[in-house]
Parts: sequence; C-alpha cells; structure tokens
Amino acid sequence: MDKSLIIVESPSKARTITRYLDKSFIVEATVGHIKNLPKSKIGILIDDGYQPIYETIKGKEEVIRHLKSLARKVNQVYIATDPDREGEAIAWHIAQEIESENRNIFRVLFHEITESGIAEAMSIPQKIDKKLVNSQQARRVMDRIVGYKISPFVWKTVFYGLSAGRVQSVALRLICEREVEIRNFVPQEYWSITGDFKGERTDSFFAKLIKINDEGPDIRNERVAQEYVLDVERKSFVVADTQRKQIKRNPPPPFITSSLQQEASARLRFSTKKTMTLAQRLYEGIELGPAGGVGLITYMRTDSTRLSKEAVAAVREYIYSTYGGDYLPREPRHFKKRKSSQDAHEAIRPTSMKYVPKTVKKYLEKNLYDLYELIWNRFVACQMAEAKFEQLTVDVRGDEYLFRGSSTSPRFRGFLQVYDDIVEENGKMEDEDPTSKLPDNLAVGDPVQLLMLLPKQHFTKPPWRYAESSLVRELESCGIGRPSTYALIVSTIQERGYVNQENRKLYATPLGLDVSKILVQNFPNIFNVKFTKKMEEELDTIASGKRSYKRVLDDFYKPFMESLKKVEKNTHEIKKSLQETTDHTCDLCGKPMIIKWGRNGRFMACSGYPECRNTRPLVEDQEKHQHLAGMKCELCGGEMVIRGGRFGVFLGCSNYPECKNTKSITIGIKCPKCGEGDLVSRKTKRKRVFYGCSRYPECDFASWDKPVNKSCLNCANTFLVEKYSEKKGAYLKCPQCKEEYLKEEVAVVDEQASA
Repeated sequence: MDKSLIIVESPSKARTITRYLDKSFIVEATVGHIKNLPKSKIGILIDDGYQPIYETIKGKEEVIRHLKSLARKVNQVYIATDPDREGEAIAWHIAQEIESENRNIFRVLFHEITESGIAEAMSIPQKIDKKLVNSQQARRVMDRIVGYKISPFVWKTVFYGLSAGRVQSVALRLICEREVEIRNFVPQEYWSITGDFKGERTDSFFAKLIKINDEGPDIRNERVAQEYVLDVERKSFVVADTQRKQIKRNPPPPFITSSLQQEASARLRFSTKKTMTLAQRLYEGIELGPAGGVGLITYMRTDSTRLSKEAVAAVREYIYSTYGGDYLPREPRHFKKRKSSQDAHEAIRPTSMKYVPKTVKKYLEKNLYDLYELIWNRFVACQMAEAKFEQLTVDVRGDEYLFRGSSTSPRFRGFLQVYDDIVEENGKMEDEDPTSKLPDNLAVGDPVQLLMLLPKQHFTKPPWRYAESSLVRELESCGIGRPSTYALIVSTIQERGYVNQENRKLYATPLGLDVSKILVQNFPNIFNVKFTKKMEEELDTIASGKRSYKRVLDDFYKPFMESLKKVEKNTHEIKKSLQETTDHTCDLCGKPMIIKWGRNGRFMACSGYPECRNTRPLVEDQEKHQHLAGMKCELCGGEMVIRGGRFGVFLGCSNYPECKNTKSITIGIKCPKCGEGDLVSRKTKRKRVFYGCSRYPECDFASWDKPVNKSCLNCANTFLVEKYSEKKGAYLKCPQCKEEYLKEEVAVVDEQASA
C-alpha cells in the first residue's frame, strides 16, 4: 500500500485529521515552528539581498530527524500548516529539511478541519507559494532590522534592555497620543432642557429643546439655563409636526478576525490573545464524544466576509426550519468586500450546521462554548431577514422654542431574534436624557400642557481610552497589521511595560510615554500610521508578485538607515531631555535632585553626578513601601530607609556612607521551602532576574518564574508562578502539580472566597 505523510503544526489538529483519513496516511505534528532567526544577533545578511539566517529552534532537532525518517518511507509528503503567510513560511522550512529524503512535496490548505474540508484540500494539492513565503519573510526582516537598530538607540536614551518594534511602536503611539489628549482635555460645561408635556387625551411624554429661533440652543451655564426655563414656562405649546417612518436594520456580516476580537471583548470580556487561543482550538478540533475530534469553525485568521455557496445554503435551510419563512430573505446576503481584504479565506463560521451549540455544550468548557456560540449566532444572523421598527417623532412648539421627542417600536425582530448587534463597549452612556414612549394619538395642532422643565448640567467628555478591542479596530481602520498580527501587537506593548490595562482600558505608562516620545520625535517618518500602512501594502505586493522582495526591502531600509544615522549623534541630548527637575535637594551635598530612568523604573538622583552618587526613590515608591518603616539595621542599629537607584528600590541604612548595609525588598511572599525567610528579587551575574529566599545561603530556594501569593486550586500548593507563552499568553502555573490557570479564573475564585 502506498503511504503518504501529512505534516501539521498542532498535535490536536493531527489527531482530528487522522480520524478522517485511512491507514495509508501518517499524520505528524511539528508543534509550531522548527526554525527561527537567532536570538543573539540580527541574523540578516543585509548586503546579500537581506538574506535571513535561520537556525533550528532548540529542541526541534529530534522532530526534524523523525520527519526525515518518515519522509524516506512514504511516496509523497503533504504539508498542511495553517493556511496563511506564516503557515506558508513554516511549510517552506519543513520542505527545506526533508526534500533531501523525498522530493514529492505538496502543500495542502485546510480551511476547515472536517471530513469534507480535508477531502477537498487533498484533491487539489499545490506547490509551496514562494511569493507568500517572501512576503512573510520580508515582514520578519523589517521587524528584525527595526528591533536591532532602534533598540540600542532606546537603550542609550532610556535604559538598557528596552525594545522597539516596527508596528507595535505605532500602536503605542496611538495609545500615547490618546493619553495626552485625555490629560490635556478641558471639560466644557453645557446644559440641556427637557420638557414633560401632556396632551388633552394622552399620557405625558418627554421632548428635548432642540432649537431656539430655528438655531441650536447654546446654553453654557446654569444662569442662562434658568433664564430660558423662566421664559419657556410662560409659553403655550402645540404639536407642530408628527412623523412616522419605517426603519430597517440589516444584520452585521459574519466575523472576520478583527470583528471577532472586538465582539469577544465587548460581550465575553476576552482579551485578544485569549480569543485567538480559544478560536485556534475550535478550528483544530474538539473531542465530541462518539463523533471524535471535530473542527467546529473555519480558519480564524481572515479579513474576508466571503461565504461559500454550500455554507449559505445550509444556514438558510437551518433558518427556515428553525425560525420560519418570515425570517429568511428571498435571496442570500452578500457582503461588500473591503478594500484591504485579501479574500484568501472565508469568513469565520461554523463548519457544519449539525453542531448546534446546545448539542455540543457538554463537550466544551465554558469559554470555548461561549466563543463558539458567539460565532454560530453571528453566522446565522448574517443570513436572516432585517429587523423592522417604526419610529415616531413629535415636534412641540411654543413661539421660538422647539422641543422634539422620539420613540421607536419594534415591528419585526428579524435577525435580532438571534444576535443583537449593538453592544456598548464602554458601558452605559452617562447623562442620558429621560425618555418615554410617545403617545400614538397626537396630531398636528393639538395643544399640549407643559407639566415640568428638567434643566440638566453636562460636561463635554474626553476621548475614550482604547480597550484592546477598540485598539484593534483602530489598527484595522488605519491599515496597520494583518489578522494574524493584531493579538501579538496588543499583547507585546503590554508585556514590555509600555501599557497597563485597568478595568479593560489601556493606559500608557510613564515608560511608554517616554519611549514613544523619543521614537516619534526622532523618527517621525518611520513610526507613523501612513508609513506603516504603506509598508503593509508593500508586503502585499510581494505576496501578489507585483514587486520583488529586495526592491521592497531596499525602499524600507535605505531611508530608515539615513534617519538612524542623523539621530545617533544626539543620544546624550535626547537622554537629558527625558530628565525631570524636582523640588527635592540631595541630603548629602544639597544640590537639586532630578528624576532619571533606570532599569527598574524612574528614580531620583543627585544632579551633581558623578561627584555625588546619591539616589533616592520617587515619593510614590516611598509611599508604596511605608509598611517597611521602622526596620532597624542589624549592623549599626540605624533606621533602614527606602532608597532607589538604576536597579530599583531597596532598603539602605540611614547612616550611609558610614554604614553601607542594604537589603532587598521582598515581593510579599514567605519562602515556601523554609517558611522563615521572605522571597526577594535577585539578579544573576548576567543580570537575569530570579526569585530566592532572603535567608540564602541557609535556604537555597530559587525560581526563575515570579511566585504569586495564590494557592493552587488542584493540589493546595501555597503559591503559583507567573508564566507566558506566545500561544497561551500570560497565565499562572502550579510548580508542584503543573496545573495551569488563566489569571481571570484565579481572580474569580479569589472574589468568591472573599465574598
């Protein structure tokens, strides 16, 4: 029997595919990439046509040997890595490794991991698309050049160890510019006036003052508002106009990557990374009992709203049988293709209408079910009839004053039966005016009585802070990034400490503001939206074959290096511009203290450096560690005080320089090994951070991962550690039983316990 080898990235994907093929197929997983650019050097031969130097990822040597061994024993090899540019690059790396053993190598694209999807892909094997490989490779090369050329510049001007990314820095710029807008925003007072009216034969209703002498009201303060109130109360009012009109609302299109991330954030409170991790699992296959592994959704990295004829026919049949003919439009819906859409994949949809969410709920953990149900409902809704409403508008006039009220009544819910497409991402809007349903029997010319006036003070609002989802929407609208990069962009700027997330809103940190400031001021032609959008379009021209790999990189590299050479001469002045003066004086020499950046944040240093090397923590750092006040120096008996320096905050003896005793500040956790010492942050000779017991060398407990003061829910171990992976994002792990938790899960348990 002829044998064939199918190579995929994921073991779960491999298991699902195996169930749909006969024994003539061997399915193996690489478990992600097998090659990457080196970590310790740029890895790009710039003068040799920007040739990247790939290295085998540590630990993947055995995977490659195994794949070569299998390739020798089969007739043909099918590489079925994910159907996008990154997957194409992985396929190319695999092919390079095994082509010496078997040259019958084909590329297959599984847009859905189902029996029909696999059969269709296997019936049309292709060759690896080198244009897509070059496009992905050009992206990596651009990012690597920026990272390795700009990062040293940031080290010299801020502190060592920071990094700057080509696209992430533009996303950071958007957040920082919004931060500055919010900080500089000056609220403006204004007032609205709403009237409570009643007709002779009607219930009371509300209408808002919209015009005075046919112009919009300009009510700046309470005094003006009260003057209008006194004047309006003397008027008589009649119904000046009534209008009824039918309003139709069409359903939203099926999900693409960006809209899925936005809706999952608004409705399910998922981060972009969490959404994509869960979607990957739904795509690769879920164990559905007797049915085995089933891919429940189509490929989740797409910017196209296109749907196959078969999928549309199936969902229309489902709508007719489930909701009735009134909910099914005469013709299938087709959604307009966006300008930037590559249209390489379908929209994100369920792979089969037989896997109704409720029927598979028992096989899915809650988060998976919630996301699958969201995708299902959006897909069903997109092919349903529009919702219909009747809107009634009533104008009430009293001389020069015109009030207007409106109400909307549903007449046919249509797609809203399945999916309400309006969700306030930022919560309920403040300062809403009172509303009520308007009476149906008001007619033009009817007199109405003014029962009450409701003047209300308002203030203009600053722009909303970005949430992860709204930042993705902004990146998409600006043409920055692609479906496969959104989640990585958003997570990277947070992991670097440039952005913090509080209450699901993104706040630029002082570090992020300063890094963005020096990048934008010194590289205005590179770290801006237009340039980044242009580069994305240039990468697309490589994928389409319109432009060559080298030409695109030449157009990027040459102006980039010219900008870099100009600013490298000014690093000292740029670094000095980030320093801030303070009202504090040095307690050793009396000179003014200034705020500088160090590896672990900002600190105060004597302006007389290097003659005086005195340092001090910022006031906020001192307040944060007030609980340490009163500690005595074990060497001389003096008070231990909070000090700060380029390597962070520490405890130092107040009798310095006579006594030079120092102690690390603990992270607030008792040593789990000896129970006596406290865990403190330390550094190796190579400056790598680890966490150890304060009683060292008596106790040798050490951990590379930061311990967290939360108990394991599985084995009751007294602490967890913080972990991070590209696929899972940030999570917590028990070092004893290896149980893993999303941070949100532990937070929920903590809230329940405290309640």
